[in-house]
Amino acid sequence: MKELILRLIEEGKYVKARKEIIDMNVVDIAQFFEELDKQKLLVMFRILPKEIASGVFSYISNDLQRYIIESITDKEINNIIDELFLDDAVDFLEEMPSNVVKKVLKNTDENTRKLINQFLSYPEDSAGSIMTIEYVDLKKEMTVRQSIEHIKETGIDKETIDTLYVTNENRKLEGVISIRKLILSDDEKKVKDIMKTDIIYISTHDDQEKIALLFKKYDFTSMPVVDNECRLVGIVTIDDVVDIIEQENTEDIQKMAAMQPSEQEYLKTKVITLAKHRIVWLLILMISATFTGKIIMRFEHVLQSVVILASFIPMLMDTGGNAGSQSSTLVIRGLALGEVKFKDVFRVLLKELQVSLLVGITLSAVNFIRIYYFEKIDLLIAITVCISLFFTVILAKLVGGTLPIIAQKLKVDPAIMASPLITTIVDAVALTLFFTIATHLLGI
Repeated sequence: MKELILRLIEEGKYVKARKEIIDMNVVDIAQFFEELDKQKLLVMFRILPKEIASGVFSYISNDLQRYIIESITDKEINNIIDELFLDDAVDFLEEMPSNVVKKVLKNTDENTRKLINQFLSYPEDSAGSIMTIEYVDLKKEMTVRQSIEHIKETGIDKETIDTLYVTNENRKLEGVISIRKLILSDDEKKVKDIMKTDIIYISTHDDQEKIALLFKKYDFTSMPVVDNECRLVGIVTIDDVVDIIEQENTEDIQKMAAMQPSEQEYLKTKVITLAKHRIVWLLILMISATFTGKIIMRFEHVLQSVVILASFIPMLMDTGGNAGSQSSTLVIRGLALGEVKFKDVFRVLLKELQVSLLVGITLSAVNFIRIYYFEKIDLLIAITVCISLFFTVILAKLVGGTLPIIAQKLKVDPAIMASPLITTIVDAVALTLFFTIATHLLGI
């Protein structure tokens, strides 16, 4: 299919290409457009039906969105914004420079412009900034028959009609009802008799991470958003939550790798930007790593007395760092999913202590066999290394398991307490342990 469309476009047969494209899903069309050069993309975009064009527009990259807006006429901009769901229009404008935003707002009607400006005024990553106002609301005195007629009249332009919201004359949220329950109920029943009044809702200023956790907890496909007076102002739908989860996971992965989060695609990010996002944490970790050098210098007499001890330093540091990273990764994920809270810190400590004892004993035993029996190292040195390894693993897992919890309590992102920072801390403590144990056991 794509090969045929590409050939038709190359031959300049745009009308025939259009006939083939309009049968495709808008997501696939957007992906296909990403592969075209900009001039051909613009031609194809302009000849698409406006309802398909707006759908494609919401899925293409920010760079192409900006190119299209800067290249098309004011009337075409108006057509796109009219067809876009309001939350998609807001998401698009949030990523655009001010000149593009001004051009778009200039070509929208007054009501839409007011709504967009209202959405843009909400804090970034809040419920208000990601919600949509395309929902169906009912009145509790309506009958089922009247409600279904109302849905038929107003539901065509709504983002979802799976869940319906019951409001009073002041727009205060009073209940919710599923479309399934409505359709299966008697025609003359009142909405107030079949609606649920135990409502789970979110506030306009709630953070998107909280929203994602609520969707996961209750298995919702949409959720109402209310203001300070419990008036219904919009809804958040599951497609937005999927984007939130992807964004939050990406941010956590980047922070765990000691990088400043970036919303731009890797291949489209400038080299200088990538360097800026990485260099700060690398500088911090480099400077903090000098502590390990200071520790080695402090115990220089130990290394001079038993030079072979130096060969075991990398193994101790790597094992400790890896052990701490394992614990921190699991705890950070538990915190993100709401499975672990600050009150669980002692349970986490106990569990990690039990795990570290099992792991430490196993690693130390295997290491002792390798060092003493296969490498024929002196018995006291083998014991020194294995005892150091045992306590290093215990310490690393306790630190890795508790630091993220403490970070969250202090309002710091737990992902920051991931591999690089924990490894640096564990390295310093592991070396101190190693040299202290060596000093006592070897009588240096």
